[in-house]
Amino acid sequence: MSTAILTGQPVPGSSIEGDLRSLGFDVRTAADAAEAETLLAEVPFEERVALVDARFVGHVHALRLGLTDPRFPLAAIPGAVTAQPAGRQALTRAMARENSAGAGTTLVDSLADRILTALDADGTDVHRPELGSLVAAVPADPQARNEARQAVADVDDEAVRLKSAVKARDGFFTTYCISPYSRYIARWCARRGLTPNQVTTASLLTALIAAACAATGTRGGFVAAGVLLIASFVLDCTDGQLARYSLQYSTLGAWLDATFDRAKEYAYYAGLALGAARGGDDVWALALGAMVLQTCRHVVDFSFNEANHDATANTSPTAALSDKLDSVGWTVWVRRMIVLPIGERWAMIAVLTAATTPRITFYALLIGCAFAATYTTAGRVLRSLTRKAQRTDRAAGALADLADSGPLAQGFAEALKKPARRLPGFTAPAVALLGGLAVVLTAALTGFGGPWTLVAALGYALTSGLAVARPLKGPLDWLVPPVFRAAEYGTVLVLAAKADVNGALPAAFGLVAAVAYHHYDTVYRIRGNAGAPPAWLVRSLGGHEGRTLLVTVLAALLTASQFTVALTALAVAVALVVLVESIRFWVSAGAPAVHDEGEPA
Repeated sequence: MSTAILTGQPVPGSSIEGDLRSLGFDVRTAADAAEAETLLAEVPFEERVALVDARFVGHVHALRLGLTDPRFPLAAIPGAVTAQPAGRQALTRAMARENSAGAGTTLVDSLADRILTALDADGTDVHRPELGSLVAAVPADPQARNEARQAVADVDDEAVRLKSAVKARDGFFTTYCISPYSRYIARWCARRGLTPNQVTTASLLTALIAAACAATGTRGGFVAAGVLLIASFVLDCTDGQLARYSLQYSTLGAWLDATFDRAKEYAYYAGLALGAARGGDDVWALALGAMVLQTCRHVVDFSFNEANHDATANTSPTAALSDKLDSVGWTVWVRRMIVLPIGERWAMIAVLTAATTPRITFYALLIGCAFAATYTTAGRVLRSLTRKAQRTDRAAGALADLADSGPLAQGFAEALKKPARRLPGFTAPAVALLGGLAVVLTAALTGFGGPWTLVAALGYALTSGLAVARPLKGPLDWLVPPVFRAAEYGTVLVLAAKADVNGALPAAFGLVAAVAYHHYDTVYRIRGNAGAPPAWLVRSLGGHEGRTLLVTVLAALLTASQFTVALTALAVAVALVVLVESIRFWVSAGAPAVHDEGEPA
């Protein structure tokens, strides 16, 4: 139970007490600041508490936004301030100081607003939600109160709430083909007590059923798969809209939402590959290639954003041109569509699955994703080369964590730290790319299990160490993590394809999926300011260079059939270790509530 303390002179006919109770607050009344401080001390520390001016006039949804959002320790709107346990001490301290100073020391009449002023004076971070057309005010006289009440009557509270449930920035397909009705599904779910996590789980189950339908290899199965994939995406949009509509944010929900999208898409790729195999067409290499390309695209996004979000002097002519294009209506949608975001991508996959074959679907997916990756990466490279950004130690640390370097690379990095200082600024991405290309091309151009691939993998470990031997603060150092991802995943793909035995590529698909999950898990921990996964996990998994070397050793020592069994065992081992640690972390009290308000590529 949350507690709201009403302060100030009650207003006859005011609905504030009923509004607060409708939001789940136990309402208590304080005659003055001293009594408010006493009531505040009586509220259990583990409960949310709010101070609300009894003269408050405004929309219920304004109160909901200001007083019930679980993501912020302290939040406020005009006439009301709230604290969760994490912000309780700051609120209590501000209340004590304000009460001892006396109400006459400030021109602000509302106790809640005086407390907010005191919190600001302390430098405390207080969330103030954007209210837009919603009203939240403490009128000073009857005329102002009547005007505020008329303003409340002029704005449809529910319409604003429904509109705000939809992301402010989304893809074209999502904005015009899904959100116009999915928001009403979200409201239907809210009124029946369903949670975002339940809707997220339903989306996952729907996608898995779609993958199973695709795996049948029949035309009816492909049509059903396409329809169910769209239904899964509708539910995927609905869960976020339900969270925003009802402010049901949670750490577990953040983790589920962050990971299930990738699980759904990659499980669907596997279903398509199984369905094609039933029809005599082996497209596992295409399915794995699509997963590799899509994962590398995401790592480019994550790395670039982490490198630049807190950089200083972070401007460039290219960025200015991009911002200018975003101010022209039609170019906004064109630029959002050509990067093939999740809505457009899933719609394309669904339609092609129903109307064509898995091979054609994967060809279109690979071509579209390759073009999108080229477009976005080229633009970011241009921005990086033309800006004079000064990257922070935090950004360099995040890129090092995203690199996922194991004991070998870290050992080489320590040994090469001094000579690396004398190398040019573009050394890190250049040597990472050189080493990655060497191992992938050697594996592709030589026979399966050849010794030269093993030599190239050892060279890759050395160049990987050199790439991270000094802080990743160079203009293009954000390219290092995606280059490492492409090298590791590409090596597994090529060696499995060269094995040319049944089961090798599906085993490689499983291994890359398990490792990719580990990399996504790292991303969302960093986004939540929780740091990278524990060092023991990175060491036990060997890092990207250790896994690459291990796979090449297995190819050199084992027959193709034995290699397939070893890949399968490695995939299961990695998946178990990664999932157990990830679940342990994300259900723990210290996990961050990460909610992605942008549509991932």
